[in-house]
Amino acid sequence: MLVEIVRTDDPVLVSFVEALFRDRGIGAVVLDQNLSRLHGAVGMQPQRIAVIDSDWADARLMLVEAGLGAWVRRPGDV
Repeated sequence: MLVEIVRTDDPVLVSFVEALFRDRGIGAVVLDQNLSRLHGAVGMQPQRIAVIDSDWADARLMLVEAGLGAWVRRPGDV
């Protein structure tokens, strides 16, 4: 099952998180990417980055170590 770990309208952050996960072998999926582009700079639809639930703890630790702990969403956050 996929679990959201980051939600942002910052495309640079999305790319950075994807690169971090890819370098460590953690599979991630960017959700709402096309919808976010459709809305453009309005920022109405942030992109969500999700990982497999068994990778969530490792992904969270990696983001905290990279100084991105404030962006981590807990499972079940709305």
